[in-house]
Amino acid sequence: MKLFLTGGTGFVGSYFTRRFLEEGHEVTILTRSAGRGAEEKKGGVSWVQGDPTVAGPWQESLSGHDAVINLAGSTIFTPWTSKARKVIEDSRILTTRNLVDALEKTSGPVTLLSGSAVGYYGGRLDDAVITENTPPGDDFLARLGVKWEQEALRAETRGVTVAICRLGIVLGRDGGALSKMIPPFKRYMGSHLGSGKQWFPWIHMEDLFRIFLFLLEKPELKGPFNCTAPNPLTNKEFARVLAKALGTSVLMPGLPAVMIRMALGDFGEVVLKGQRAVPHRLLEEGFVFRFSRAEEALADLLK
Repeated sequence: MKLFLTGGTGFVGSYFTRRFLEEGHEVTILTRSAGRGAEEKKGGVSWVQGDPTVAGPWQESLSGHDAVINLAGSTIFTPWTSKARKVIEDSRILTTRNLVDALEKTSGPVTLLSGSAVGYYGGRLDDAVITENTPPGDDFLARLGVKWEQEALRAETRGVTVAICRLGIVLGRDGGALSKMIPPFKRYMGSHLGSGKQWFPWIHMEDLFRIFLFLLEKPELKGPFNCTAPNPLTNKEFARVLAKALGTSVLMPGLPAVMIRMALGDFGEVVLKGQRAVPHRLLEEGFVFRFSRAEEALADLLK
């Protein structure tokens, strides 16, 4: 397949690019980098320069691709000032809107795998199991998720197959949440956050890639999919599993919620709450996880 990626140089996107190439696919990456030529090719990857939040000549590059994978989105791991909220929102909404507008001009069958997040369901403290049928929440990330997905689903009116990938917390070797957690845990200073009862909907990077590959190979599948491991843990449980995997122990008490809110402001609620999200539809469609338990995932990532 010939694949067009946004966010192809990020934490998830760079891993996906390497793995897609290993699987024999062609990859085109949209990048803002001024150092990239309009159609530069290097290492089996084509690069197209452009800002995905702004309509422009880059949109013409979607023509001829079998699928578009939308992974773009500014980090949410930052204090949520009004300016930061706008950047977070625009990087998702405007990018997706411009992609869908560009797809209107393409010919032939096309699949759009558009990123979203389990934040769609809102930050929660209950133990309710969350499937793709669970209604959205009503906080900042949930409202953003709704608008983000609505932009992607517009492509269906153009005959595009749209799958919405609601990502959990991605665990990988070269960045993301795990890279921030490991140092304090190695120094016996890691612990759970707040009450520790909030759910931690994790997924191993390789399984996330395999989900996207699975959806590409089954274009009849559409709609939302929870991209999380089938066995989520609470924050406290995950802290214990991580400490054991690192050969250390959890000696510190949980970091008080009040301190987290003081340090992180509104963003603090993201780490103090969670979602007990499970991949109901993926399991129903026969997807088999390589890393269904956190112990297995961490053993692989930390080896």
